[in-house]
Amino acid sequence: MPETAIPVIETERLVMRGPEPGDYPSFRHTFASYRSRFMGGPLNAYETWMLYAAEIGHWQIRGYGMWMIHDRKTDETLGMAGGWKPAQWPEAEIAWIIWPETAGHGYALEATHAARGYFYNTLGWEGAVSYLDPKNLDSVRLAERLGAVKDNAAPTVDGHDVCYRHPSPADLRSSQIADGIELEIRSYYDPLFKPKGYAID
Repeated sequence: MPETAIPVIETERLVMRGPEPGDYPSFRHTFASYRSRFMGGPLNAYETWMLYAAEIGHWQIRGYGMWMIHDRKTDETLGMAGGWKPAQWPEAEIAWIIWPETAGHGYALEATHAARGYFYNTLGWEGAVSYLDPKNLDSVRLAERLGAVKDNAAPTVDGHDVCYRHPSPADLRSSQIADGIELEIRSYYDPLFKPKGYAID
């Protein structure tokens, strides 16, 4: 099987690249921590290794996957975001996780917005969902800031999650959602656009 060339996505603050062996320590640290409780964790060393191998292999099997998010200036890894569809998953989802020490700076919003743009504009996706633990309020808020709406009629992964449906490419083009996301992202690094209070990742 030919190796899939993983595209690189660059935003104002981020560089998103495919997961590499050198990124594993940060991944292992996060998935062994309480922060991963809404994504099946905390995981032991074996489970963490298997999941990271799956992250890399997903690109080869599906042709898309999760990018490792890097700080554009320092190259520090900040988390992961991208597409995810294991076997038996009802639909392809947009997923994310930000390392505990880098949360609260809008990285998840910036990365998922860029990833969704790639899936829609380059791969031709007509839509996407995010499967969330209803107790994961930070991720629920992020999905809503991306314009996703809870879809009570959609099948879930295991009956304990909720499905948030992202706006279609046409809906994004015909609304102000994308412009609002861009303005919020800018508020994290431009003092002129920084409101007194806003949601965190």
